[in-house]
Amino acid sequence: MNLRDELPVDHPLNRVYRIGAAACGLLLLLFGCLGFADSLSSFDTAGSIAGMSTNGLLSAISVIVGLLLFVAALIGGNVASSVNIAVGVLFVLSGFVHLFLIGRPGNVLDFGMTNVIFSFLMGLLIMTFGMYGRVSGGLPHDNPYWKQRHAGAGATGQGRVGGSRQAQLPGR
Repeated sequence: MNLRDELPVDHPLNRVYRIGAAACGLLLLLFGCLGFADSLSSFDTAGSIAGMSTNGLLSAISVIVGLLLFVAALIGGNVASSVNIAVGVLFVLSGFVHLFLIGRPGNVLDFGMTNVIFSFLMGLLIMTFGMYGRVSGGLPHDNPYWKQRHAGAGATGQGRVGGSRQAQLPGR
């Protein structure tokens, strides 16, 4: 199964992936640019933007990830969806790592509790945009992801996975 074969280029979900990636990317770009405008050094621990602590390194990472999401939005389709999922997972993992690092010398990005909560929320939001229409138990039967998972299913949806319990048990 190739990612490029899963979703037609003109599928309506493409808009969701693009809007989600672009909106979250622009938010991260704004945060990073405001950090640079504050003229913070890379490992400074005195910066604060929108109630979150920041430094030059966190601003640079925010700009890079924001640009990545924005480029994925320009490409669209499965690329935007997959990048949204990957970046969302990385944000959630970053939240857990930095939750452990608060108040320790290894906290080079100067994360505070508001940064951790933002990381969790942004990660879940980005993942939701990426997984929308791809990961669900109630996908409609004309959804390309449902069709891919149920390749042996007939028009009624009774195949390898989606059929009734009695139809799948041998001897009944």
